Amino acid sequence: MKKVVVAMDSFKGCLSSTEAEKAAEEGVKQVCPDCEVICFPIADGGEGMLDVLVEATEGAYQKVIASDPLMRLIETGYGVSGDKRIAFIEMAAVNGLPLLSATERNPMLTTTYGTGELILHAIEHGYREFIIGIGGSATNDAGLGMLQALGFRFYDQNGEILGKGGQILDQIVAIDFSSVHPALKDARFTIACDVRNPFSGPEGAAYVFARQKGADGAMIEKLDAGMKRFSRLIHSTTGREITEVAGAGAAGGLGGAFLAFLNAELKPGIELLLRTLKFDEKIKDADLIITGEGRVDRQSVMGKVPFGILEEANKQGIPVIVVAGSIADTEVLNKAGFRGIFSIVPSPMSLEVAMKPEAAKNNISRTVAQIISLATL
Repeated sequence: MKKVVVAMDSFKGCLSSTEAEKAAEEGVKQVCPDCEVICFPIADGGEGMLDVLVEATEGAYQKVIASDPLMRLIETGYGVSGDKRIAFIEMAAVNGLPLLSATERNPMLTTTYGTGELILHAIEHGYREFIIGIGGSATNDAGLGMLQALGFRFYDQNGEILGKGGQILDQIVAIDFSSVHPALKDARFTIACDVRNPFSGPEGAAYVFARQKGADGAMIEKLDAGMKRFSRLIHSTTGREITEVAGAGAAGGLGGAFLAFLNAELKPGIELLLRTLKFDEKIKDADLIITGEGRVDRQSVMGKVPFGILEEANKQGIPVIVVAGSIADTEVLNKAGFRGIFSIVPSPMSLEVAMKPEAAKNNISRTVAQIISLATL
């Protein structure tokens, strides 16, 4: 083999994308020491997206003090492209679930206000083009917090300005645009999201994702009812109908807020990143592409990293194999067109042992070396 491309997502809780790819590269080199190996650290809109984009554009990081999901000030930040043209924001870095302890999780209270603060900071520093990843949120406030930070005001039936969190969704009767930052009209937002859920309903933000963010059954019903009420108000106020739009329910409805109020474009995170990285150009003449993540299953063919890689590779007739720690739904994966799906776990092994970074690196290297040996027969 003369050229192999390695493009892997992180093995969550175990290895970063870069670490997993280095292990795979070592496996290739064990068998084909002269092979050109090109590594593409990759993500699908959630954790890791910011680093990928900053590195790919030779950009830099901007530190900011902003509000976490419970309005506590933390040091966080965003990225800017090397040409100083695009601001990259990863909402999980300021309003993500990992920022809260298990007992602090409550989507009635958590807010996306900090995400709006990052946008505002970038706007005030001259940025008008944004790429924002919205995976991994701790929130279900339909983006109200973000909008509040940008100057939108939400009123209840008594004419009082409402506070923060998902708890206010069913109380909003009016939206005031008079204090919205004027530069927003010139800003362009591209939103990377890895889910296709609608704004509300059985497959919407609250019913599908709110429980993992700390909601109980009663909260979920109240949040969904609030989302439905707010979407009707959005329609009557802006003319935008977002209820059934795929991706509007991402990040607890943040996707819908971007659509309705900031005229954003929602894109599958992997599609957006591959385009930014000019992946199609860099894989030309490759003999093989190796992709993977911690677990692959039927969800992997619904906008996740492996399927995004496969779609690009198919355009050029390049075979793609997947390596993963856990595998399910192999029939679905095979039908999707992957040339092979391989578990990196060599024998019965406890999850605790398999998740140790050194063990995972060794397992990836060994598995890839075996694959390359077969491919070069």
